[in-house]
Amino acid sequence: MKGNVKKSIVTRVRLAFLGVCLFSCAIIWRVTHVQFTEGAKWSALEQERRIVYQPVFATRGNIYSDNESIMATSLPFYRVAWDPSVVDKELFKAKVDSLALLLSRFFGDRTPGEYARKLRDAKNARPSVRYLRLNSRQINFQEKKELTNWPIFREGKNKGGAIFEKVDKRFRPFGGLAQRTIGFVNEDKNGAGLEFTFNRHLAGKDGEALFERLPGGNKPIYDGTEVKPQPGYDVKTTLDINLQDVAENALYKSLVENNAQYGTVILMEVKTGEIKAVANLGKVDEGVYREDYNYAIADQGRTEPGSTFKLASMMAAFEEDPDLQLTDTINTGNTGSKKIGGAVKTDSHPYGRITIQQVFEKSSNIGVAILADRVFNKNPEKYTDYLKRFGLDKPLGFQMAGEARPYIKDPRDRSWSRTSLTTMSIGYELKLAPLQTLAFYNAVANGGVKVQPMIVKEIKQADKVLERFETQVLNPKICSDETLQKVRAMMEGVVEHGTARGIRTNDYLIAGKTGTAWKFKNGAYTRTYSTSFCGYFPADNPKYSCIVVVDSPKNGRIYGADVAAPVFRELADKAMARDVASQRPLLARAPVRRSRVPEVQAGMQDELSMVFSKLGVTHNGAPAPRTGCAPRPLMPKGKV
Repeated sequence: MKGNVKKSIVTRVRLAFLGVCLFSCAIIWRVTHVQFTEGAKWSALEQERRIVYQPVFATRGNIYSDNESIMATSLPFYRVAWDPSVVDKELFKAKVDSLALLLSRFFGDRTPGEYARKLRDAKNARPSVRYLRLNSRQINFQEKKELTNWPIFREGKNKGGAIFEKVDKRFRPFGGLAQRTIGFVNEDKNGAGLEFTFNRHLAGKDGEALFERLPGGNKPIYDGTEVKPQPGYDVKTTLDINLQDVAENALYKSLVENNAQYGTVILMEVKTGEIKAVANLGKVDEGVYREDYNYAIADQGRTEPGSTFKLASMMAAFEEDPDLQLTDTINTGNTGSKKIGGAVKTDSHPYGRITIQQVFEKSSNIGVAILADRVFNKNPEKYTDYLKRFGLDKPLGFQMAGEARPYIKDPRDRSWSRTSLTTMSIGYELKLAPLQTLAFYNAVANGGVKVQPMIVKEIKQADKVLERFETQVLNPKICSDETLQKVRAMMEGVVEHGTARGIRTNDYLIAGKTGTAWKFKNGAYTRTYSTSFCGYFPADNPKYSCIVVVDSPKNGRIYGADVAAPVFRELADKAMARDVASQRPLLARAPVRRSRVPEVQAGMQDELSMVFSKLGVTHNGAPAPRTGCAPRPLMPKGKV
């Protein structure tokens, strides 16, 4: 019995051993078959999977100011990698320590010994290493030139194995200047500003090339099949760098002084609609402001404009009743409060009986509401029809993406009430973005011609202009010449005698309107304010229009005249100082300084006369006496 059990166990062990041997032989046979019989097939398949086509990204186009100063450009940076398989053994042996020392000094993250070990390990590895990322830091073009002269690397890509992978980075030479206007595009192709709006032009067309997948990264293979990328086009804007700088600095000072929430400034050429400066600064920390949002055109900057909207209400009244004169009077009462059209309107001071001109100059809510109620009470649709004729209900079709849609209430709306007419007349129950308000004021400055604001002038490829944008007229005449004359006189009066007299200057005329609007929060109007000033200059021959909005000032000053208007004045002064044509009337008023000019002791009579003539200097010249026989030049003695 015991012998049978032992025999059975030995038999099973032998069978198991035999099975293992057969399985091992099968594995050996299969490995040999794959290696020698099917080796070429699998090697080709592996190589095919390692070789892939990848995009080669195009260099992004530049964004320029109006004088072609670069506002955004792409600078080349490089990642440094190495292919040890192409380096000769003798060369590597002789120069590896020198290369390791230079790498250590340059990157500063490893000792020379550590770099030498890393290089040797890669060179001696089996299977061969074909790609080694030497450092994660990206180097600039000048640094790349330095590295190409190092030992081993100086032999070039095919013998030295140096691989420089290009990476473009967006760079703004002027730092944060107009940062939100320039904008950005993220990896998901979303963004804001000019970078996003004109991405189709700026991005260019990506190329394509073969890359080999290797541990640590992909190595490019230049086999002649690569498709070169096409660089993006350049975008030339209308922005003036100097005025942009002034706008941002003036706005920043006002925001800090008044501890405000955010602010925006837009400066535009009257005739062309070209925007010369646009600043947007929001509060990111106590006393710290950055360009965090485009308040000038986008939804968050769309607010109830308050008193700056009174210009539209007065214009509508003059258009509906041409017999209205600036000298006509309105009784605003002696209490500073009055119920009009079902709602109580208040003024900062009681004004009594004042003229229509003074109603606007003093920004009387009561006076404007009485006038609107008197003219449009029986047919409020006429009032809103005028607002639509002025183009205040439609977006401007601005070149940059993200323009807010204006909101103008209509008598047909369910939200319309008997108080809506008089409330709208003073700038509430409606919403406009600052740029939309400015475009309306600009039309007044432009003789009634409403033009579309523009911020991009040309699309270029090097020196070749591919597309040029011309001024577009949105409305050839927003009102009659008679109405235009009245509203312009009222706007000049605001600065000469009214709420903005603090920014009056003897050097040039300013026309405009202050605005102070209560902020609507959580279903009610609060004691926080949006302050503004909108106007144009010089008023007698308008060249620029400008709007300033400062939101939620907190240091005691709450009126547009005190908070926003000084920003307007500072920007206007700088703009006028840079305008050659505007200097003539200023120089004409300057006192003449008369001083003696030294006697001219030598020179040709004709040439000196020409110089004095060009300089506008009067002189008495007489020929100098001759001495000897040699002819001498005539020498006048010039005096003034």
